[in-house]
Amino acid sequence: MAIFKSFTFDGINSLDKGVYITGEAVYNAPERVVEMIEIPGKNGALAIDQGRFTNIEVTYPAGAYARSQEDFAEKIREIRNILASRYTYKRLEDEYNPDEYRLGLYKSGLDVAAVAYHIAGEFKITFDCKPQRFLKSGEEAQSFSSSGSITNPTFFASRPLLVVTGAGQLVLGSHVIEISNGSGAGQVINIDCESQEAWEFVGGAMVARNDYIQIAGREFPTLTSGENVVTIGSGITKVEITPRWWRI
Repeated sequence: MAIFKSFTFDGINSLDKGVYITGEAVYNAPERVVEMIEIPGKNGALAIDQGRFTNIEVTYPAGAYARSQEDFAEKIREIRNILASRYTYKRLEDEYNPDEYRLGLYKSGLDVAAVAYHIAGEFKITFDCKPQRFLKSGEEAQSFSSSGSITNPTFFASRPLLVVTGAGQLVLGSHVIEISNGSGAGQVINIDCESQEAWEFVGGAMVARNDYIQIAGREFPTLTSGENVVTIGSGITKVEITPRWWRI
């Protein structure tokens, strides 16, 4: 008996909806954005790396089968509507890459090639994905109650989520953050280095706290490849770092 593979989009597994996949374009890589400028009188071109990658299409060859035409049509209808009803980037996982996930947006319609009296069919499902393949290991928070270090196992700098209890100075690699004691003893400030937002939960509600933090050079911290030293100043009792490692 064949063992079917699946993908999971926004927490919904394709096999639960009767759709299996037969592979993925696992060797594709996103394009790096580099501006090439020709300079009169000089050989070659000046390359200006913009420090980012473009989105990438991820396509799954897929199929489905059923006991009747009506059941088959309903399966296709359901998966089509599930995919199309998600309007923003959602988490995308598959069994071919069990240690990572993407952030994807459903892009194309379903062009179903029906066979076997319309009780089975094959089609392709395409997602427009952010260029990163996020490592699931990067979702595991590392906790510090004193100074230490955190090691980035990839070649790319990641933008972590920091949860800081207390107030004072936090140094992460070459980045210095000063956190004021705006809420008093025991305050817990969340600092998202990707969205460049800081907040605190007050009575179950998120309250913006960007005015509680000062960052030298106004550049939010990144975790560069290799070891990153974490230095915790007095007044800070705990720091949790969710590193968000990624690769392409």
